[in-house]
Amino acid sequence: MSWLHDVFGTHKPIIGMCHLRAMPGDPGYDRIGGMKAVVEAGRRDLLALQEGGVDAVMFSNEFSRPYLTQVETVTVAAMARLIGELLPEIHIPFGVNVIWDARASIDLAAAVGAKFVREIFTGVYASDFGLWNTNCGAVVRHQYAIGAQDVRLLFNIYPEAAKYLADRTLTDIAVSTAFNTLPDGICVSGITAGQETDTSLLAEVKRAVPDIPVFANTGVRLDNVEAQLSVADGAIVGTYFKQDGITWNPVDVRRVKEFMAVVRAFRG
Repeated sequence: MSWLHDVFGTHKPIIGMCHLRAMPGDPGYDRIGGMKAVVEAGRRDLLALQEGGVDAVMFSNEFSRPYLTQVETVTVAAMARLIGELLPEIHIPFGVNVIWDARASIDLAAAVGAKFVREIFTGVYASDFGLWNTNCGAVVRHQYAIGAQDVRLLFNIYPEAAKYLADRTLTDIAVSTAFNTLPDGICVSGITAGQETDTSLLAEVKRAVPDIPVFANTGVRLDNVEAQLSVADGAIVGTYFKQDGITWNPVDVRRVKEFMAVVRAFRG
């Protein structure tokens, strides 16, 4: 658990999502504005999150719908360019998430100096993207091969838009994941971005793996953050920080400040 304070400088950290616009090759890519428009949108959201007082930020290609489980090379290259341009303006710890490609996420983290990644590292799923398989052992060996062993890995064990194929309880999955794959942290999610993480599920997972940080991964809002943090060791927040609480809108710094004031009071 001590790595949380080493990375974030606090307990119960709040990681704000910087949802990047569609990348080259994505159906929604702005071919007129190009990468300059993608970088500027990312800059605006980053600065709003920092001004609002989040403890860390995580860059993800949220607008790259429909998602791939093995992304195109251009996606990683474009995200690296964007983060590289923003590095002088990033003043808090940051992580990356190349949706939904664990290996690509680690490659990007190594290239830009990210402190952590969040991804699906384990399990086999029936998903919106088809049959979704993973190979955690190969991915972690790749992490060490490229010298990224200090990058913290947040395992999402209850992935959005997918169902575990084996008939296993979430508690069993958490225990076996902790034993077999050595995650740095475990994330528990709702069904999609913005959907509340069931507090009872968070509690089940935390009881099952008390020595591993557990994050509420989706749907943390002003009205439930105290309840979520009473169980979880931290939270990843995206949708609530957006204008009108809509995932695809820009970050609203007023909402971030209001939220973080409650968090700071809760942390004492």
